[in-house]
Amino acid sequence: MPIGSSESDIVSLAPGYTPRGMLAGIGLAIAATACFATLDTTTKFVSASVPLMMALWVRYASQAIATTLVALPARGRALLHTANPKFQLVRGLLLMGSSMFAFFSLKHMPVGEFTAIVMIAPLVITVLAAIVLHEKVSVLRWLLVLIGFGGTLLIIRPSGSSSSGWAVLLPLGLVSTNAAFQIVTSRLARTEDPLTMHFYTGWVGTLLSSLMLPFVWAANLPWQAWAGMLLMGLMGCVGHFMLILGYSRTPAAILTPYLYAQIGFAMLGGWLIFSHLPDTWSLTGIALIALSGAAGAWLTLREGRIPSRQPDPA
Repeated sequence: MPIGSSESDIVSLAPGYTPRGMLAGIGLAIAATACFATLDTTTKFVSASVPLMMALWVRYASQAIATTLVALPARGRALLHTANPKFQLVRGLLLMGSSMFAFFSLKHMPVGEFTAIVMIAPLVITVLAAIVLHEKVSVLRWLLVLIGFGGTLLIIRPSGSSSSGWAVLLPLGLVSTNAAFQIVTSRLARTEDPLTMHFYTGWVGTLLSSLMLPFVWAANLPWQAWAGMLLMGLMGCVGHFMLILGYSRTPAAILTPYLYAQIGFAMLGGWLIFSHLPDTWSLTGIALIALSGAAGAWLTLREGRIPSRQPDPA
């Protein structure tokens, strides 16, 4: 579940990007959102029959093995070098927490609504940047935050009219862990190679889920469940690599609006696989979240600011 970032280390939009390269970066980002929507849709399908930690083990092991096979021969031992092993561990723990919230959320609620709520994470990071990092946040940005949260309330509908009930609160846990994950990522991105971060994240998740594997292993699963878990790992790994390549070609502020295409792909997946379409209130909330997020990215671009180094959004 990739989202925009809001690091405080800001520089002016620098040369080095080409029109053709930026167009390719946008295409890669959109393709990545399709992968992530497929990952979430498959997760919802798998969650009906597979234990949580087993599904997460297959997902992270697939990412860890694929990253190692691709990156280690190219980078050698340099891939393993990190100046902040503790932060790499914390980053892996936070992403594991996010994955657990995502699994439980998708088990109980539609993919489109889940994706839209998760997309408020950039707005949460804006609030954290103002409170924790004491960054200056303009009135317009605060307005966009309020619009985004208003859209979230339309999906959640505290009165209880939401079709998903209490389960709509689970993505808020994901948003919280993901916001912390992004802040740690922004700290690491100043000194760490994105592929190194991707490598350690995959192996931390694999090792943590392996601890529980003997207690949750289910051998007599249908082939569809195994295929779904392998597809989860494939889509997660391919999506993250595409997004890394996209960020290497295009400034984050330009890419961020296109990441909201994931909501559309998620709604399409929910309709094709589960025959679910959001109601009018949920559609309105989804539109407000997408509007506020994309407007925030446009505002960043208009101000001529991008992060000095975009982190791996794995």
